[in-house]
Parts: sequence; structure tokens; C-alpha cells
Amino acid sequence: MDVKELLARYAAGERNFSGISLPEADLRGINLGGVDFGRANLRGANLAAASLSGANLSQANLRGATLNRANLSEVILSGADLSQAVLTNANLNESDLSGASLSGADLCNATLHMASLSTANLHGANLSGAKLSGVRMWKANLQEVDLSGSDLSEANLSEANLTGANLNATDMSETFLTGATMPDGMIHI
Repeated sequence: MDVKELLARYAAGERNFSGISLPEADLRGINLGGVDFGRANLRGANLAAASLSGANLSQANLRGATLNRANLSEVILSGADLSQAVLTNANLNESDLSGASLSGADLCNATLHMASLSTANLHGANLSGAKLSGVRMWKANLQEVDLSGSDLSEANLSEANLTGANLNATDMSETFLTGATMPDGMIHI
């Protein structure tokens, strides 16, 4: 299937595209709300400014994909590979990214209010300026993550690994840090 056929079938009401393979597809600005891309191969795809609100992308391969300014609110991305993906200014409010791989991803200024990133791997990711209030990052790997200037108020980082993380100017008011491994020199109660 190519992009043209996908869009025609979506316009006709089809939503189940589980397991589809469209590596490096150009889907910029496209509305695919509610689509099922579970286990899809969208490696390197361009989804900039696309709307995928309410979609299922669980276990999808989005490695190196471009998702800047995309609407990914209430999207299921559990177990997805978003390594090296660009998600700057993306809306991920209330999305499920539990167990996802976001190592080296760029989430600068992304909005992840009330999202779940429990057990996710964010090693080396850029979350500077991100809005993470109320996010659940229980047991997440946040090693070497740039969280400078981000809002982690009321977030749950219990048992998260923050070794080497940059927390400069980060709002951590009422953040749960029980059992978290903090950066050297940082003490929490």
C-alpha cells in the first residue's frame, strides 16, 4: 500500500491499518485521527503537523520519524520505537507512551500533560521546555536527559533513573521522587 491508497481508504472510513509498512512516507499535515497503526513500520516518516488524536500506534516503528507540531493527544504509543524521532512542539497530552523507546528523541517544548511514560527509555532525549505536569514516569530511564526549563510539577518520577539529567530551571513542585536515582549532587527528601 502507498500513501495515496492509505488516504483513499481512510477517507472511505477504514481505520484499521495495523502492521502497515510505509517507511519514510510523507504524511505532513494529514488528519488520521483514530487510525490503528499498531505494529506499523513508519520508520523515518514525515508526520509534521499531522493530527493522529486518539490513534493506536502501539509497538509501531517510528524510529527517526518527524512529528514536530503533530497532534498526538490521547494516542497509544506503548512499546513504540521513537528513538531519534523529532517531536518538538508536539501535543502528547494524555497519551500512553509506557514502555516506549524515546532514546535520543527531541521533545523540546512538547506538551505531555498527564501522559504516561512509565518504564519508557528516554536516555539522552531532549525535553527542554517540555510541559510535563502530572506526567507518570514511574521507573523511566531518564539518564542524560535534558529537562532544563521543563515543568515537572505534580509528576510521578518514582524509581526513575535521572543520572546525569539536566534539571536546571526545572519546576519540580510536588513531584514524586520516591526511590528515584537523582543526578550527582542533587538531594531530595
